[in-house]
Amino acid sequence: MVLSLDRWVGKVAVVTGASSGIGAAIADFLVDKGLIVAGLARRSERVEKKAKELSGKKGKLHAIKTDITKEEDILNAFKWIEENLGHVHILINNAGVSKEDFLRNGDAAIWKQVLYVNVMGLCIATREAVKIMSANNIKGHIIHINSVAGHKVLNYPGMNLYTASKYAVTALTETLRHELNAIDSKIKTTSLSPGLVTSETTTLNPELSEERKKLRVTLPILDLEDVAEAVGYLLSTSENVQINELTITPVGEKF
Repeated sequence: MVLSLDRWVGKVAVVTGASSGIGAAIADFLVDKGLIVAGLARRSERVEKKAKELSGKKGKLHAIKTDITKEEDILNAFKWIEENLGHVHILINNAGVSKEDFLRNGDAAIWKQVLYVNVMGLCIATREAVKIMSANNIKGHIIHINSVAGHKVLNYPGMNLYTASKYAVTALTETLRHELNAIDSKIKTTSLSPGLVTSETTTLNPELSEERKKLRVTLPILDLEDVAEAVGYLLSTSENVQINELTITPVGEKF
């Protein structure tokens, strides 16, 4: 199998949560490969700054200010993309939050934020991308950035709603695959589940307790580029190949 992203050159890819971490790394990677990337983020100024830095690359990055918890923002973002960049061919549902909290005495506002970002936002963005791809007979690809926590409950207290949200992503990816198969769609879907990754939600999270910081620096960890390259691998497969689930972990991970 020859792995290449040539068939995506000049095509539009939407990346949610593109202002930092995995989303920013994926946006960089796709622009370098010649794609037109719509980077959705609340902190759009960060994406705008990155777009200037990438101005000499083969592709191009566009910043679109979007609060993934607000349906209207997502709808407006996809409308702008259609009118200004073209039809969406790829959606990377990367936006996600992880807030340590406990079921026994937790804050419902935190639970809602996790569910709205990690689940509802993903569902709405997916719906809009599928509409565009289906209406234009596009053999697109939708990739949900999931987690190993979406497949097993880690013995890591405080990750309750995050884990539940990622289990939902696992179920939603498979649900979408069945739905698309039922209408004979050629849109591909993949759940990409990394292990621990260096990002603002993990080792770089300023809200981490000192105990958590000490624990996480001792653990094997993936680089952001490792996840971006995994996305590249998924997109490089032929139109006849669907990878339903791809799990990547750092060597030595014990979760």
